[in-house]
Amino acid sequence: MKNKLEKLENLKKSGMEAYPEKSERSMTNGEALDNFDSVKNEIYLVGRVKSVRPMGGSVFGHIEDESGKIQIFLNKKNIDESKFKLFVDNIEIGDFIEAKGKLFRTKKEEKTLEVSDWKVLSKNIRPIPTEYYGIEDTEEKIRKRYLDLMMNKETRELFRKKNIFWQAIRNYLVSNGFLEVQSSVFEHIPGGADAEPFITHHNALDQDFYLRISLELPLKKLLVGGYEKVFEIGRVFRNEGIDRSHLQEFDSVEFYWAYSDLEKGMKFTQNLLKEVVFKVLGGYKHEYEGEKINWDVKPARNASHSDAGGFPIVDYFAEFEKETGINLSEDISVEQLKKKADELKIKYEKGYSKGRIIDALYKKTVRQKLIQPCFLTGHPIEVSPLAKKDPKNSKKALRFQVVAGGAELCNAFGELNDPIDQKNRFEEQMKAREAGDKEAQMFDKDFVEAMEYGMPPAFGFGLSERLFAFIMNKSVRETVIFQAVKEK
Repeated sequence: MKNKLEKLENLKKSGMEAYPEKSERSMTNGEALDNFDSVKNEIYLVGRVKSVRPMGGSVFGHIEDESGKIQIFLNKKNIDESKFKLFVDNIEIGDFIEAKGKLFRTKKEEKTLEVSDWKVLSKNIRPIPTEYYGIEDTEEKIRKRYLDLMMNKETRELFRKKNIFWQAIRNYLVSNGFLEVQSSVFEHIPGGADAEPFITHHNALDQDFYLRISLELPLKKLLVGGYEKVFEIGRVFRNEGIDRSHLQEFDSVEFYWAYSDLEKGMKFTQNLLKEVVFKVLGGYKHEYEGEKINWDVKPARNASHSDAGGFPIVDYFAEFEKETGINLSEDISVEQLKKKADELKIKYEKGYSKGRIIDALYKKTVRQKLIQPCFLTGHPIEVSPLAKKDPKNSKKALRFQVVAGGAELCNAFGELNDPIDQKNRFEEQMKAREAGDKEAQMFDKDFVEAMEYGMPPAFGFGLSERLFAFIMNKSVRETVIFQAVKEK
């Protein structure tokens, strides 16, 4: 850094502004390369210096902007001698420069800008990783994402694809008549998911608020108000552990569709997911943790499948009984479930409710074996406090999840719109909470009151950026551009 600061002073003493306001850039590096044969006049290119190779009376190097990297060439014969020396003595990897000149091909046929003049746009004063060594440590990449982006084209491409991911979802919903809305991050009662919330204080109102853990309840209130198709893409916050699939803050989308149902929702969901995967990948196949995933998979002959003709339907109760020997249609006690968990060496907490222990068993048995995209349907009512009961089996909820690679990627419900039933479900959740389950849902009186005014039957759906991480075969942490990390 001392050496770099000396070079900064040299530039200033020469009369050159080290951090000028303006640039004369006339085209991007990519445009110069793409239109090489038709560009005859002098042009101005800009970028970060990626290499510098002095060779006596000449210098070769590369500069890179967002569009790409191009070679530059400086020769004593074609540039002011003092400018040439200033470049050789003071410009290095990491600096941003503007270069004026004409395009030509070298003897090796490399497209190059022959520089007739240049100026510094931003002098770098801290050493950066070299292109050869780069950054290998994943934790360092996450802490200093700007260095990862600087050094790795693949990382920059990853976040371009993430933008395509969210735009594809937004465009699909808007094109199907959904209204995009934005609701508040601050809530008096967090709801819509099983998660421990963050708490913050609102100075102006002098009250504590929770940061939302879901987008669900405000969107359902909009159905009460008369909208029929609504969605939101927004950040939610859950004070839970960090692993390959979980973070404390992440982007999520939820949509609610009045007068629709689970069957229509399945077809719509499958079309949405296939559209998103294709837009991001340019196809339907990818790998995830060594497994080959195909989003265009067709069910086996005679297998149960959706009307969309694609994702197989997997019954939660049937698969649970197959893996654990427990029939959830019968009256099963918490003690029986815990005994089975002990037998299978599945960990659980002492205060786990019936729904929580069922979920723990399912995740360690059934879910791990669901590799190709499928609709997991008919969840126990105990794990679905916001879903309608199945009229054919009151122990089941009208719900499905899209599961693939052993991961839950989407969640969908035939939405509960009976205010009395909803009140009773909240009361059961509060009992679990009082017994020590911090993730059990709280009683939201305001939401119940809104529902008492009448909410139409509806299909509800949600997914998070976990799906993007899944199709890119990465952990969620790797696909979040900036995130909270523990201070060193």
